[in-house]
Amino acid sequence: MGPPAASPDAYVEALSGWQRALVEQLRQAVLTAAELDERIKWTNLVYFSDGPVLLIRAEAERVLLGFWRGKRLRDIEPRLKPSGKFELANIVLREGDGIAPDLVDRLVSDAVALNRELGDPTRPGA
Repeated sequence: MGPPAASPDAYVEALSGWQRALVEQLRQAVLTAAELDERIKWTNLVYFSDGPVLLIRAEAERVLLGFWRGKRLRDIEPRLKPSGKFELANIVLREGDGIAPDLVDRLVSDAVALNRELGDPTRPGA
């Protein structure tokens, strides 16, 4: 991958095919679900509310929908697989996969509520 996109719109515009279509759908569902600050951070689309809530990351063969407190959301969506630091968990989407907008809405709403209750998930002790 090249340098990070200058803006969320540029991130999406740099994609093509099924990845662009999927990222556009995810982005619309996420932004409809809650009032979030959308930024490019760590070369991904990252959404903030009391700290990072979730990310959308397009890779060569997949798109990740990751939640910083995703381990706490696995009862809503069992496709969330733990990954990395904190309580991060990702849903891995490949060509032909999808996720219902109402499910994205519930995941985002619950993730925002967890950050509101527990604070920034990247801060020690949060």
